Amino acid sequence: MDLLRWWRFLWALGVEWDRATREEARDFARWMQLADKPVRGHWRHRTTDAPPSAERSSTFFKLAPGTPNPVTGKPSPGSKYAATTRAHAETVLRGFYDFHLERGTRSLLINPFPLHRSRRAARAHAHHNPMDGFKAEGVGRYRPKIPKRIPRRIPDQKFDEIFAGLRAHRDRALLAFWVSTGARADELLDSLEHDASPDRQLISVSRKGTREVQQLPASPDAFVWLRLYQEEAWRKGAPRGRDQPLWWTLRRPWRPLNYPAARAMFNRANELVGANWTLHDLRHTAAYRMAQDPDMPLTHVQWILAHKYLSTTQLYLNPSEDEVITSVLDHQTRQARKRENPPPAPPAPGYNPASLSVLFGGAP
Repeated sequence: MDLLRWWRFLWALGVEWDRATREEARDFARWMQLADKPVRGHWRHRTTDAPPSAERSSTFFKLAPGTPNPVTGKPSPGSKYAATTRAHAETVLRGFYDFHLERGTRSLLINPFPLHRSRRAARAHAHHNPMDGFKAEGVGRYRPKIPKRIPRRIPDQKFDEIFAGLRAHRDRALLAFWVSTGARADELLDSLEHDASPDRQLISVSRKGTREVQQLPASPDAFVWLRLYQEEAWRKGAPRGRDQPLWWTLRRPWRPLNYPAARAMFNRANELVGANWTLHDLRHTAAYRMAQDPDMPLTHVQWILAHKYLSTTQLYLNPSEDEVITSVLDHQTRQARKRENPPPAPPAPGYNPASLSVLFGGAP
């Protein structure tokens, strides 16, 4: 999609992709900063005359673009391209041109998306600490700054409300696995039947990027809901076998459950409480619960989440927004009580505090 957006921009300018210069790349970065995102309605609403925005019944879509959700505090998607989207596009395009420069494709001479001036002339990892791992230090010249986001968790009360609104054992099993294992949504959806081991209370997932198989412990409730879902699906004729997918659609024809379908399921549960949490917030919730347990080392949480750096896992030690708000409100309440009941004035000079304590029985 990033390449297609770049091709369309060049088509409008009448410039071939291998003739693009850094002026076109600069204008493209500026255009993504100012242009509105294309809005395409759901396929169910395209046959009607009303605009898609008027027919969406979800509480999440009733909010104006960029407005914080009253339940979660997360802003709704804005009308402009997010900084993360623009940064991802710059990374993809710079890597694309670097690949073709190395291959010597056609008459390509320069990369329209160069590194920052401060990084081009300097030696990579010039000030690297040998005790630390290597990180990517190349910053693109047209790459925007991405704000540092604090992971958001789902409060226990809201999670119980969402869980109670689910209509199928499969959905309950999925949420129980996501919130107890900390696995990514697509990692769990790729599991097969032989990956689940109820006797050892483990489930195997293929890690994102490395594709390494890792066993993750899950809660007993997750395996209970999984067994209920399997018995119900097998009675209806769902495929069965050790090498068959673990998660299937609920209706015929039987198809493996994919990420868009799982996201649609979770969005329907979100509508019941008027929230806009995502499937990835379930991973944040699991990580926050484990990190807040004083008996669980942070290095164990790092292994469960498959984080390369411990600093990434330490983000879950930060307090959540609702905890900070509750703490500040309690502080204000205590300050108001102090103003209403001020402490007694100290005794006048010359009085012995020990004698006054004996005289008044230790009372102030």
